[in-house]
Amino acid sequence: MDFIRTALGGAALCLFTGASAAAPVKIALIETLSGPQASAGLLYRAAVRYAVEGINVEGGWNGEPVQLLEYDNQGGPTAAADKLKAAVADGVQIVIQGASSAVGGQLTEDVRKHNIRNPGKEVVFINVGGEALELTGEKCHFHHFSFAGNAQVRTKALVNAMKSVQALGTRVYSMNQNYSWGQDMEKAISDQAASGGYQVVEKTLHDVNKIQDFAPYVAKISAAKADTVITGNWSNDLLLLMKATKAAGLKTRFGTMYLDQPGNLANGGELALGHFVAHTFNAEAGGAQGERFVADFKAKTGQAPVAIQPQAVFGLWMVAHALKRVKPEGGKLNANAFARALESAKVRTPLGELGMRAADHQALLPIVVSTVTKDA
Repeated sequence: MDFIRTALGGAALCLFTGASAAAPVKIALIETLSGPQASAGLLYRAAVRYAVEGINVEGGWNGEPVQLLEYDNQGGPTAAADKLKAAVADGVQIVIQGASSAVGGQLTEDVRKHNIRNPGKEVVFINVGGEALELTGEKCHFHHFSFAGNAQVRTKALVNAMKSVQALGTRVYSMNQNYSWGQDMEKAISDQAASGGYQVVEKTLHDVNKIQDFAPYVAKISAAKADTVITGNWSNDLLLLMKATKAAGLKTRFGTMYLDQPGNLANGGELALGHFVAHTFNAEAGGAQGERFVADFKAKTGQAPVAIQPQAVFGLWMVAHALKRVKPEGGKLNANAFARALESAKVRTPLGELGMRAADHQALLPIVVSTVTKDA
């Protein structure tokens, strides 16, 4: 199916009032809903559905519920490009995507080109997960907003935290996926070596979502006598890596960016104890507000928010804030006015205020470093 029209917030329809007539805002989620990366894409879908339902509970936009349309990009740039064309034809003005910087890179370029060719029919791209530096660097444009981190920020936080508790060691193995994000991670790991007091003993860049058995890589880690493996791997490539470490009994500590994705800790078993993750949310660090957020998310979705879900929700809180500040023009949402409102939007999250850096449209996110313990 090309897309699924999702009706959200039905119980809140009584809140909608007869504001001046305008076309409803249509939001497209162009995400990986099938294939080996679907585990990440489905997490984003649950988070986006939750956030859009919240927007509609608060009255939607201009008294009308926001419509969420879902498109499966099948984990690849080519399908994502096709789905963007379909979304635009369906009247979408806001596009959301998170799983894979490669897909995000395709979408942001296609959005930029569409907007140049179609003045007055602009589309805004809300990037909730693509962390390649090029997205806020050479591919930066007015209609792209990043609510994800990046390799330099995450790695610096991870290294500083691990070093501060004497958990880093002096021999680090760099293992990453061979595309823009993984290449950024490899560079960041090398860049932090001096301040972290470690030597990068070996580097590996491997194919993305094509390796079924990571045992040979685990053997290389063991042979390198690494104290720590730092990896930006995610989705299936981290799940299978953790499975291989458990099978081999590898006791090397891991510093990760996505260890909190469901399945990783189970695959790592007891050997995952003491591993680290640099991420954008930790319920324990969020205090009472964090507990309320977790409870509400779980009540609405059936699961606690994990991995990349909180940053996606918080990003859409900013989208909601910006929408409230924009009035209809010519019977519809003015995407340029919405983008300008989003540049200055600020919201309170359980970990503090979230704002947008206007220069490159990078959200200023908190980074929390957590470690795996039995009593977590």
